[in-house]
Amino acid sequence: MATIRQWHSSIGLFIAPSVLFFAVTGSLQLFSLHEAHGDYRPPALIEKLASVHKDQVFELRHHDAPADPKAEPGAPPSDAAPPAGAQEDDKTAPATWLLKGFFLLVAISLAVSASLGLWIGLTQTRRKRVAWLLVIAGTLIPVVLLSA
Repeated sequence: MATIRQWHSSIGLFIAPSVLFFAVTGSLQLFSLHEAHGDYRPPALIEKLASVHKDQVFELRHHDAPADPKAEPGAPPSDAAPPAGAQEDDKTAPATWLLKGFFLLVAISLAVSASLGLWIGLTQTRRKRVAWLLVIAGTLIPVVLLSA
């Protein structure tokens, strides 16, 4: 049982930075805070972090309406129809808002749980150096891979 507990701790320390990242960025995406709509324009950092979450790249992506296949090449996009989802906020059912609220609670709980797990894993071990190396590796590997 001690071996299983040690493996659980090591794996948890290694993946905790990514779990925290996905919990936070996922909670922002629940309410479309990563996309421009109406007068709202998200900060560039939130757009880039959402791009990492969704597309695994750290760059601004422009998710405009799909191009009109009938339009001439080089012509500006047609403004005849609003982009998909542009008016969904006004029509969202109460059950959808409740589900989004529940998933927000799950994301917050996951972030708190991962943070507590990090604290326990870093303070309640005799192998503190290994624990810190696992957390650092779990943080740096995704950052290096994004930079490549």
